[in-house]
Amino acid sequence: MSEPGSLIHALTGRQPARNYHSFVINEVGIAIVSGRMPIGSILPGDAEMMDRFGVSRTVLREALKTLEAKGLVEARAKVGTRVLPQPRWNLFDRQVLSWMLDAGPSPAMLAAFRTVRQSLEVEAAGQAALHREGEHMRLLHYWLKQREVMSQQPEPFAMAEFEIHRVVAEASGNPFLRAANALAEFGVALDVRARIGPDQQTPPGGLAPARAQTYAGLVAAIERGEESAARRLMQEILAAP
Repeated sequence: MSEPGSLIHALTGRQPARNYHSFVINEVGIAIVSGRMPIGSILPGDAEMMDRFGVSRTVLREALKTLEAKGLVEARAKVGTRVLPQPRWNLFDRQVLSWMLDAGPSPAMLAAFRTVRQSLEVEAAGQAALHREGEHMRLLHYWLKQREVMSQQPEPFAMAEFEIHRVVAEASGNPFLRAANALAEFGVALDVRARIGPDQQTPPGGLAPARAQTYAGLVAAIERGEESAARRLMQEILAAP
């Protein structure tokens, strides 16, 4: 669940767990992020959780170690496994972001996310205009076309839109901006999910018309090496409702 595109693939519903280990991680993770297992609470003991999820002690403990690595829980001798406060969570982890997408982030969390995304992606667009290469432009034009072609199909459309943002980060030449592409994917997934609604129906004219000119302008500005225009257009894309 940590590979690029995994958040987009979850648009049409939670993905089935690949194995018992993944099943336990997903069930406990979404319970924590959604608040069903409150911050500061102690998880049930091993025996109860083994019975609840139908897994062995080995599988359960490996799953809890994974959740501990993501910053969601902390195991202490004679205390048990405690749910950690949100500032400890790894919010750049795609699986944590997928649970937030599933649970629905709070308004405060959304505002914080948008602030960080603006700062990273606007900078990436400006740097891409200065450092893009031919292959980056080929990919940007390809995904811009795919965004139009897939207008009636939410998941492929979202993937095309995410790829535009990912390639912009790649073209920036900055390894830290490249590494933060999970936030761009989370943003695209949030936007598309809001636009298709619970019935997963695309708008009458499809998903592509909204921001089509702005995306085209962004790609053109990057191709022409216009740093300030690329920054402005990315800012417009991210600020659009």
